Amino acid sequence: MATQSPYAERHIRALGLAKDCAALGARLRTIGYVTGLPHGQLVQLFFADHNAIPRGRPPDSPDWYHSANLLYRTEASMVVSLYRRIRGLDFGPAEALVAAYKHYLSMLHGAPRISFDRAFDLASHLDGLWIVRVPSFSLATCPTCASQYLTAVGACPATNHECPFCKLLHRYRRDPRIQTSFPVTALPDTTVLKLGIVALARQTREG
Repeated sequence: MATQSPYAERHIRALGLAKDCAALGARLRTIGYVTGLPHGQLVQLFFADHNAIPRGRPPDSPDWYHSANLLYRTEASMVVSLYRRIRGLDFGPAEALVAAYKHYLSMLHGAPRISFDRAFDLASHLDGLWIVRVPSFSLATCPTCASQYLTAVGACPATNHECPFCKLLHRYRRDPRIQTSFPVTALPDTTVLKLGIVALARQTREG
């Protein structure tokens, strides 16, 4: 029985990733960077109706993140920490990004504040890939709550002063927006949660 060439396997995987990205609302520019597929092919395969092509200025994350409100910074940190966790399980950046974003969506109680394009831009500036060469973000671990959150490269916080998760908890009782976005639920089984993330990443890798 004939086997597929490595090129065919890579192309099939890229098409699967492109399909996922398009379903998650990604712009053509983002899909092209993530998959390496040419613009014309992406339009032909996923955007037969040219009016359906997402338009507008692509997001730029460094300045945006540092001036964003607490809920946006919290959700941005959620997406990127999931992405980095999946990268640490030996998945490539494209598969990790798609799997992390899908998992992020599954955790929400309402509309996402972070678009797929924004998540792509955040990951790019975290790892210095795709659209940038030098990282401008790093992930810090809060010394109080142990959550990981986005911060500027080189920052070494010794307190929880910048941690969006600690700020969210501090404001929770008096801020209805936070209560709506993050309703109190039972804590998940962390083993089941980790297995679910790995399964989602593998599903993305295998197309």
